Amino acid sequence: MADIENDYAKVSRRDVFGLGSAALAAATLTMVGERAANAQQSASHTAPNEFNPGQVNGPLAAENPDSEWSPSTDSGTVKPFKYSFALARKRVESGGWTRQVTARELPISTTMAGVEMRLTAGGVRELHWHVEAEWAIMLYGSARITAVDQEGRSFVNDVNKGDLWLFPPGVPHSIQGLGPDGCKFLLVFDDGNFDEFHTFLITDWLAHTPKEVLAKNLDVPPSTFDKVPKRELFIFQTGLPGDLKAEQAQGALGTGSVPKSYDFKASTMKPTKVTRGGEVKIIDSKIFPVTPISAAIVTLKPGGLRELHWHPNADEWQYYITGKGRMTVFAAGSTARTMDFEEGDVGYIPISNPHYIENTGDSDLVFIEMFRTSEYQDISLAEWMAHTPHLLMNQHLGVGMSVLDNIPKDEVVIRPV
Repeated sequence: MADIENDYAKVSRRDVFGLGSAALAAATLTMVGERAANAQQSASHTAPNEFNPGQVNGPLAAENPDSEWSPSTDSGTVKPFKYSFALARKRVESGGWTRQVTARELPISTTMAGVEMRLTAGGVRELHWHVEAEWAIMLYGSARITAVDQEGRSFVNDVNKGDLWLFPPGVPHSIQGLGPDGCKFLLVFDDGNFDEFHTFLITDWLAHTPKEVLAKNLDVPPSTFDKVPKRELFIFQTGLPGDLKAEQAQGALGTGSVPKSYDFKASTMKPTKVTRGGEVKIIDSKIFPVTPISAAIVTLKPGGLRELHWHPNADEWQYYITGKGRMTVFAAGSTARTMDFEEGDVGYIPISNPHYIENTGDSDLVFIEMFRTSEYQDISLAEWMAHTPHLLMNQHLGVGMSVLDNIPKDEVVIRPV
């Protein structure tokens, strides 16, 4: 730390009359970042062949120490399994903004894609639908969501931080930010090639349908549609919605409400598993019947470990909400890679590839595991070891019979316990 402070002082004493303030700040941050990266490097990499005296993106290297200098157990070439929303372009509209991470940004992510969206108070993600199922979790604030199913049955409800929703494929819906400060949420779709900017929008559709056809369809004069926007609204600003109960009643007139709710109050759900190392909430069709996507919301305390495991029935798509961690993925054939994650990052693990997630920060690490399957499944290393004949397992690993005898018989999920 003293070296970093000295670097800052050296820059500050330069002839600032020949160096603009922006350039000065950039030079300072570069020197500090490089010093931090080299400090990280020197902690465990001291041999002459483990030093990088050349060009270094210091801040990025410091954020990704396990990529800059990988653990000795890493080996071979594993496809990158991380992409940050911070690198994705925001589309900014009057009522909020959105950005996405799909197979175009993260090629390994073939089965799922994610979208971050922020809506102002009154901001609307306009009435639309898409081919893919939409799973969502509220990250901030509150929103009103609406939908109509294939039998004309209505759904209208408010969701708050930590709550989920699921809109089935083809079901039209909308999202609107509530007071006092709108909302932010994560959307996950069951196709890696999903594109948030090419969905079926009501304004876009009507703008490309002749007025006389619209008039005939609703038995009204063509002039009724003179004010239909000439281009999509997508995300737009308007006033707050009306009274919730009144809008629910209006939507349900004649046909009633959907028989199975499209939202799930995960914010009030008791954890599925709790240990001294953290907790996990597992949400699949057993408790949220409409969802074809299963999820686990994991909280790891500092030093906590999402134990060594794999998922036998689907690829895993991850989103990191808070904290810092690292993950090693073993891809068979003596290949493994470790990468570092923090809030706003996306991770992806192909089906049955074993991995772990470790909290490397000084605060809770919270992330979501997502799967394109209605049933959550995993197999842990400890569970495998505990339920295989111990003599056979010891012949493989040589860890000792007493160690095998003392492994918990029920899956732990999060360590330490």
